[in-house]
Amino acid sequence: MPARRVNPYRVKLHRDYAVQELAECLGVHKNTVRHWQGDGLKAIDGNRPTMFNGKATRAFLLARQTSRKRPCPPGTIYCFKCREPRAPALGMVEFIPGKGNTGNLTALCETCGTMMHRRANEAKIGTIMPRLTVQFRQAPSRLIERASPSLNCGKPKD
Repeated sequence: MPARRVNPYRVKLHRDYAVQELAECLGVHKNTVRHWQGDGLKAIDGNRPTMFNGKATRAFLLARQTSRKRPCPPGTIYCFKCREPRAPALGMVEFIPGKGNTGNLTALCETCGTMMHRRANEAKIGTIMPRLTVQFRQAPSRLIERASPSLNCGKPKD
């Protein structure tokens, strides 16, 4: 089973949780809650059963999430292979429009050559990718806009 993110907003602020209750609330194993306790999740007191305050638990989980984020500074796109924000190779980025004002920025990583992608608003490209060459590609045509939707439509049935 693949790892998934825990939603900290499922924890009620004004409620106290036992280990099993907290595990069920967040959809994790009770040993995961015990590992969080070792990583810094504070229990209410040292008595058994071990109880956790909802407000402290949510703050702990939100702090874990924000510490793992890697915001991309201007002029970079996150490379999944390098696991860091990297500048595009040769300073070239391609913008592929989507629906509305948004689209995808695509570029090659300057370090490993992997294709990198980033969602962006077309109006904000100048601030996201300053001093870089951005090529605007034509949006791909939709099926409904094509002249003949099917190549087999004129062929008689046998």
